[in-house]
Parts: sequence; C-alpha cells; structure tokens
Amino acid sequence: MSAGASGGRRGLSRFGAADRIVPPGAQSARSVGVMAAILAFFAVVALALALAAGRLAESWAGELAETATLQIFTDEPDVEDQARAALNVLRTTPGVRSVRMIEVEEQRALLEPWLGPEAALDGLPLPLLIDVGLDPAAFDRESLELRLAAEAPAAVFDDHSAWRGPLVLTAERLRVFALASLGLLAICFAAALSLAAHAAIAASGQVIQTLRLVGARDGFVAAAFTRRFALQAGTGAAVGTVLGLVLLALLPQASEPGFFLVGIGLAGWHWILPLAIPVASAGIAWAATARAVRRNLRKWS
Repeated sequence: MSAGASGGRRGLSRFGAADRIVPPGAQSARSVGVMAAILAFFAVVALALALAAGRLAESWAGELAETATLQIFTDEPDVEDQARAALNVLRTTPGVRSVRMIEVEEQRALLEPWLGPEAALDGLPLPLLIDVGLDPAAFDRESLELRLAAEAPAAVFDDHSAWRGPLVLTAERLRVFALASLGLLAICFAAALSLAAHAAIAASGQVIQTLRLVGARDGFVAAAFTRRFALQAGTGAAVGTVLGLVLLALLPQASEPGFFLVGIGLAGWHWILPLAIPVASAGIAWAATARAVRRNLRKWS
C-alpha cells in the first residue's frame, strides 16, 4: 500500500473519530438544515430579483434611450401637412436612425391591454404617431425642437426621458434592496448557526472535557462540530436552492404577456449563479461554527 493511500485512510479515520465525539442530538440537528434550506430559498429569490432589476435598469437606460415618439394631434386642420413636414425634419436630422409612422390599428392594439378589448376606441381622437430611432451620441434634441417649431409647430417630440429616469432609478434601488436582503440573510444565517453551535457545545461539555483529559486537542474537537454543521448547512441550502430554481422556472418567461412577474426569473448564464449559494452557506456555517466552538473552548481552558 502506498504512503499516500495509507495517509488518506488515517485522515479519514481521524475525521470519523472526531465526528463520533459529537453527541447524537447535535449530529441530528435537523433544524440547521431546515433553516439553511429556507434561507437559501429566499436567497435564490433575492438574487433573481437583483439580477432582474439590473437587466431592467440596463434596458431602460440603454434601449429606451434609443427610441422616441413624435405625435401630431388629428384635430389640427393641416394635420397631413404637419405630418409631412415633421417626417422631412426627422429624416434630415443628424442622429435620427429611423422613422416609422405608427398605424391606427397598431395604436389600438397597444391600448387594448390597458383599456380592454370592449373599449370604444373608435371614438378616441388618436394622434398621428411617428416612431423615431435615435443615436444618442449624435442626436441634438434642442436643434430638432427648434426645427419642428419652425416647420411643424403642432408636432410634439417625446424622448421618454420624463418617465424613463424614474423607472431606471427605481430599478437600481430595487437591485440595491435585493442585494442588501442577500447580505441580511447571510448575517442572520451566521448568527443562528453561532447560537446553534453554542447550544451543541454546551450539551457536549462533559464529553469535551473528558476528551481533553485524555489528550485531545481543541482543533480535533472543533473540527468535529464545524464539519457537521457545514455539511448540514450545505445540504439544506442545496435543497432550498433547488426549490427556488424550480419556482423561478415555473414563472412565465418574458415572451409571455399579461403577467406582472414576467422577467423576474433568471436568464442565460445567470442560472449558474444560484449554485454558489450552497457553497457559500457551507462556508458561512464553517466559519460561524468554528468561531463559536473556539470561543467556548477558551472559556473552559
């Protein structure tokens, strides 16, 4: 038998011996695993919310900044002349990538989800709408508005900045809130594990003191508790993570309209990120338990 294999078996034997010193009540502390599963579930949801808010902020700040709308109300007597003049101004304005007239049927389709299919849209004075694609780097809004005021005074240009800014700010704050929630979950998890480790050490006081009398080192004793709690926490967090991913997978995708939770799920490579939650949970459990065990052992020294 090789020296490496022999050393590995001795290490496994030593770890097994250390695990056996943990009293059965502490070994089967299912509450640690249940708590880890619950917190991991909420961590997956908070992480998905943070990522979704980030995507929304980037979309609203980027894609919507490249679009605008020009409208001309149909009650104007020379609405057609105004529309032709506005189109000519837009097509000759630097920074305007594309110009497209929005048909009345398309406007009605956009209003139907808000007003309902039975709304009498025929009686609404819908304006002429022109969809404008922009190059923000080359576009000069002030220059365009001056030309429109001279050639098509009835035209109203809207680059959506009035409502896009608050939406971007809201999405960014939502992302900060979700990330802060992740941090609070980690702190609560560490605090609860520390209390559980204190209780387990207190229940094992006589066993630990006896082991010390026969020469066991504190590191040998601490390793038993830290491994046990880290394993329970990692296993429970893995279960909670899977449940969280199942919930996100059941949510409607972005292509499915009519549901307010559309877009909160994960997208692309973001599905890999929640897999770090069980590893992080085990690491937090290891650190919190090791700190609690060492503190208690020092008190008995």
